[in-house]
Amino acid sequence: MTDHTCVLLHAANPEPMAADLRAKVPDVDVQTCSDYASLPGLINAFAPDVVYTVRFAGTPGFPRDALFAKNGPRWIANGGAGTDHFGVWDPDRVTVTNAAGVAADMMAEYVMGCFLHFTLDVPGLQRDKARRAWTDRLVKPLKGKTLLVVGLGHTGRAIAARASAFGMTVLGTRARPRPMKDVDEVQSASSLINLLPRADFVAVATPLTSETQGLLGHASFSAMKNGTILADVSRGGVIVQDALVAALESGHVAAAALDVFETEPLPTTSPLWEFDNLIISPHCSSVYDGWDQASFDLFLNNLSNWLTGAPLFNVVEPTRGY
Repeated sequence: MTDHTCVLLHAANPEPMAADLRAKVPDVDVQTCSDYASLPGLINAFAPDVVYTVRFAGTPGFPRDALFAKNGPRWIANGGAGTDHFGVWDPDRVTVTNAAGVAADMMAEYVMGCFLHFTLDVPGLQRDKARRAWTDRLVKPLKGKTLLVVGLGHTGRAIAARASAFGMTVLGTRARPRPMKDVDEVQSASSLINLLPRADFVAVATPLTSETQGLLGHASFSAMKNGTILADVSRGGVIVQDALVAALESGHVAAAALDVFETEPLPTTSPLWEFDNLIISPHCSSVYDGWDQASFDLFLNNLSNWLTGAPLFNVVEPTRGY
């Protein structure tokens, strides 16, 4: 590496990050950018070796082309896990890393919380409370049920660990199957259609790639067990929303929780808003108090590797998206 590294921090509020970086790594040049429009000009003027960037204002307008231009940085550190907003890049010219794992535990809590919301019939309990009605009820256990985790990355493994603790049987898919802790059975992604009929619950945690776009469509929902409960914390586009709407309308899917959507924010005209048995959250399952600092701390650790010539970790393969 060069003796003098230029780092550009691109986030909604990058100044505290810049102060932290200057205090911990005083030998680097640091500049900040807090909007999308100014990033191309700053890259041209500052010529950073490294850009730490967060998709803080959504995908539309994100200055992807400036990051991957010929005069762009040699290393782009994505502050989140998903890199679908980057498209395809040349890994021989630029290295991309992500913050995979930083929010895995929180996203797993979201998934299990949503499952419990439905199995304990929290909406029904709330309705009874509003009516001051003391109604006999039967709650449903997670123990003994089967969960299918679609995508056993950091988040998928965190979900599996919690499901295993509840006494669930855990099935999972990954591109390169191998035995994994807390997962009773690991199969290839191509085996998904054969696993779906066995699952009482489905958690979708796979990255959005050309191979996972539309992964769960009409055929997948038809293959699911009647009464399946679903949670999606992957990326909008992995689930075909029209197919989910049909499955919810028929009752084939008993309930679902969606944190990601094909279009974000979810349009007010979307039929998804109409379902009482559907949780809609604004892509927030990974956003918790301290997430931004945890992501930046991960970047600082990786920057130490960069400055010393050690290999970077969390390097993303553009053809796989993770």
